[in-house]
Amino acid sequence: MPLPTWWTQNGWLRWTASGLLGLFVVMVLWPFYPVPTGSRGVVTQFGKIVGIEGEGLAILPPWQKLSNFSIRAEKADIENAEGSTSDTQPVKVSMTVRYSIATDRVAEVFEKYSHDGNLSSYVQTATQEIFKAVTAKYTAPDLIAHRAKVSADINAALRDKLALYGAQVINIDMRNFAFSDSYMHAINEKVTQEQLRLAAENKLKTVEAEQKQKVAVAEAEAAARKAQADGEAYANLTIAKAQAEALRIQNAALAQNKDVLELRRIEVEHVKAEKWNGALPTSIYAGAPIPFMSVGPAR
Repeated sequence: MPLPTWWTQNGWLRWTASGLLGLFVVMVLWPFYPVPTGSRGVVTQFGKIVGIEGEGLAILPPWQKLSNFSIRAEKADIENAEGSTSDTQPVKVSMTVRYSIATDRVAEVFEKYSHDGNLSSYVQTATQEIFKAVTAKYTAPDLIAHRAKVSADINAALRDKLALYGAQVINIDMRNFAFSDSYMHAINEKVTQEQLRLAAENKLKTVEAEQKQKVAVAEAEAAARKAQADGEAYANLTIAKAQAEALRIQNAALAQNKDVLELRRIEVEHVKAEKWNGALPTSIYAGAPIPFMSVGPAR
């Protein structure tokens, strides 16, 4: 069948039509698909997963489709998650959970949970459940005193929980950890009273220490005075013993030789004579019955 005249006479129209037809075919049957960094390409064929492509360029036949699936770190914010302690104190916390999809479980997550790697809703629900379960194991005071351990327990339990969804926990940031206003007021009051008690105990210990110091000083001074008195008494006793011994020796000597006493009297009289200036006394006492006699010149 011969071509129409207009077709043969207008070649440019022929080439244009051919180009458009080729472009249409290429667009429909385009086999090149890019997989960006931090992603995996999930290849499906008539809705069924038939392969996972890594980062880079993937070439697929026209009857297959590629969906990019993120394995980058994602985050889920959980605001005011509520729980209750074992002593029935309500507690709230806000958390940010960072997670990522395990590369060997991309197909499973794509099939069951998410076509793009976003599991925020699952993470939020799981985190709230874990928070309630963990806080129920602690009393309110223990929850405050052992916050690091509570965080570790939540982290461990959440890792196990999210592993069911093919996700792995990177880290958990806990913030705004708080109890009810009435309970916090009671805690603050208790802390204040405890501080006052400790201050009173410290003051009492200081006073007791000062009193003990004063007692020790007084005892030391008393001991020193006693030692001094004992020393003086001992010295006096020693002197008295020496004097008594001297008297005893003198008495013994006098008893053995009466001439010694006469010698002593003569020595005394001799001393008096040496000191006499030659003047007679104006008055003398005599024995009875003459009580007094004046020997001075007559007036």
